[in-house]
Amino acid sequence: MAENINSTFEYELKRLEKRVDALVRVCDQLQDENRSLKQRQDVLTSERANLLQKNEQVRARVEAMIGRLKAMEQGS
Repeated sequence: MAENINSTFEYELKRLEKRVDALVRVCDQLQDENRSLKQRQDVLTSERANLLQKNEQVRARVEAMIGRLKAMEQGS
């Protein structure tokens, strides 16, 4: 009887160990994915900032050209 209980206990313990190992693997995968996503977010945030800066520069140049064209038009 005691041998049967020990056998069942060992079986359940091995089953639990496998489940814990699987959870550890999932946690590791999620950490890797999270790290990768954070890096990608940093890259995209930087690219967005650069695009906004370029957009502002182009807007300023276009406004300056419009101003010069208006001045030329008034000077004629």
